[in-house]
Amino acid sequence: MGEHDTAYKFLFSHRALMRDLLLGFMEGDWVRELDLDSLEKVSDGYATGDLLSRHNDALWRVRWKREWVYLYLMLEFQSTVERFMPVRILTYIGLLYQDLIRREELSPDRRLPPVLPIVLYNGKGRWRAPVALDNLIQPPPHAVLPYLPRLQFLLLDEGALLHEGALPGQRNLVAAIFRLEQSQAPEDLSRAFSHLLEWLKGPEQSELRQAILEWLHRRGPSLAPEISWREVRNLQEANTMLEERIQEWKAQFRREGLTKGREEGREIGLEEGREEGREEGSTAEARNILRRQLIRRFGTVPEHIDVKLNGASREQLEDWIDRPYEVEELEDVFR
Repeated sequence: MGEHDTAYKFLFSHRALMRDLLLGFMEGDWVRELDLDSLEKVSDGYATGDLLSRHNDALWRVRWKREWVYLYLMLEFQSTVERFMPVRILTYIGLLYQDLIRREELSPDRRLPPVLPIVLYNGKGRWRAPVALDNLIQPPPHAVLPYLPRLQFLLLDEGALLHEGALPGQRNLVAAIFRLEQSQAPEDLSRAFSHLLEWLKGPEQSELRQAILEWLHRRGPSLAPEISWREVRNLQEANTMLEERIQEWKAQFRREGLTKGREEGREIGLEEGREEGREEGSTAEARNILRRQLIRRFGTVPEHIDVKLNGASREQLEDWIDRPYEVEELEDVFR
């Protein structure tokens, strides 16, 4: 199991995360029928009849309706697309059922519990592989169809959910974790941290704060390599370090950009006059810096904004350069 899987498994060993996962990402009236107070973590692993041990990432159960009908939730944490994920999950469910039969943990009528398999995917590209087993099987004769195994898993593609604006807008810890995972800049991390600090400030949530901190110790280096995550002692300290890093990054980016602009200006000046070349080069580079910042912060630069940039002076551009990190909407940069 890799470092990322270990970090996620540790994080989702807490009931609050599973509760928010169900409430924020599961659809249908059946969620309201669940007794979420009965959420119970099941053993990390189970042995097959031939003594082979298999480990899934997290396994929970919860009461459904008035009876003690168990719903087992099995999560697979993936950072790369795996084409044959339905086959893996089918194997895991089969092993789970075998173990439940062996330990006689069945319903009074000796039926097996339903299993909801969930795949959390945090890769940079979107998930393109099948989520249903029948899409991996060659078309059979019609008479064979009833005998083929059937399975489909619920895919939560973090990047797609964020891009499509499908993450829960309400107070949801899992959505905040997804935003941390998919952050493109230090200020995105800081914004997600602010939400976590607000939601986890109660004394009764100290254990969950520690769990997220442990997750950051493992995942932080891939989110913001400039920060010594292993030395961070609490979430407030992590947020402070991020805010300081944002200011350092902005100042460094501006210095490097203006220096490069002056260098390009000097090169242009060799052909068209030193003074005019420096001014044009510096203005062009300031424009490019601001355009890159707008794309990084807001995703795109509309045509009318591009026209505004092309007609702005160097002084105007330099005044706008810091604003993408201080406002929430693109138009506010130019007010």
